[in-house]
Amino acid sequence: MVRSVKRKYSNGEVTVVWQSGLCKHSGICFRGLPDVFNPFIVPWVNLDAATTDEIVSQVKKCPSGALSFYYNNETNSDHE
Repeated sequence: MVRSVKRKYSNGEVTVVWQSGLCKHSGICFRGLPDVFNPFIVPWVNLDAATTDEIVSQVKKCPSGALSFYYNNETNSDHE
């Protein structure tokens, strides 16, 4: 059994959540924003490489739901 990992990446304005167990490795994130989502470097997510709007738009295209996001000013404790 492969262990599922949950990682959070933030630029101060938005936090992107990646859940490895859901990822189907379609590459849509990498092809859409390669400076932000680059599986060839560690860490593979660099939210300083694009605007928050660009990041949110790309995360919404994730077909598996492995990538999600929330704005840091949200007061919802479901993100912990």
